[in-house]
Amino acid sequence: MARKDSEHQKKSMSALFRGRAIFKPLNTGWIDGHVACVREWIANIFFYTRNGTTVMIDAGYNYERLREKMGWLDIDPASIRDILITHQDTDHVGALETDSELLFKNATVYIGEIENRYLTGEKRRKVFHGLYKLPMVKTDNKKMLLKDGQIFFIGEIKIECILVPGHTWGHMVYLIDDTYLFTGDTIWFGADGGYSFISTLAEDNRLAVQSLKKLEENIRARNRRIAVVTGHTGWTDDLDFAFAHRAEICKPFTRHYSDPEAPYDGYVEDEDTEENARSGLLKKRGRRGSP
Repeated sequence: MARKDSEHQKKSMSALFRGRAIFKPLNTGWIDGHVACVREWIANIFFYTRNGTTVMIDAGYNYERLREKMGWLDIDPASIRDILITHQDTDHVGALETDSELLFKNATVYIGEIENRYLTGEKRRKVFHGLYKLPMVKTDNKKMLLKDGQIFFIGEIKIECILVPGHTWGHMVYLIDDTYLFTGDTIWFGADGGYSFISTLAEDNRLAVQSLKKLEENIRARNRRIAVVTGHTGWTDDLDFAFAHRAEICKPFTRHYSDPEAPYDGYVEDEDTEENARSGLLKKRGRRGSP
């Protein structure tokens, strides 16, 4: 996605979703001692660090402030050698575009083998019930193609790949060190819990709901604390909250799905500052009254 396409999407999506209270991204900062995030308008990208190794999860928009905001977290772009991609949408891979600043030109990109078909042009990404095709993404980064259920290590970091098709045909989520689940655009958190992600942006909503059901069963069977980290609506370690409405789809033009705590326009970043990024940990989502 070229820089001009990122700017166009910012304007068009802002106009379309302004006042809908649908996007509630985390501001730039740290979730805990291992996980940091950068806010790029309505989207978050994440960094997981353990024993001196940092893995990046998703690559956001083709966004001109990425280096600046990574600096707020004391993360050097040149230190990033491995990037996990949940899916190829333009707000998740932009920093890998050939016309980006190429901050991560030497990084290896990990992406599902099915999702990679969008990057090769075998598939075209469609939204709004198939009526609109997104621009193709072009990247020269070295790629490693992943399979459902695959487990591999980057340094001492354990990564498990779980296929969750629906939003895109090859969407992958990543369970890192059996503790952090990075879900990309699989789950949308509203005020009362998690739903299947936004209906108008899915390839197949029925399939997305089925995938979310399987994901919940997979995660609950592990019987341990797992933080669920979304691409656009924050994070939680309350699994009851995360999967509260997993059989229901977020319909962004229906008032029922608005989150009263979400900003009027998620593309306005006034509260995303270096001072705030360094001032404390980012608050988790959860049921009211839960710890």
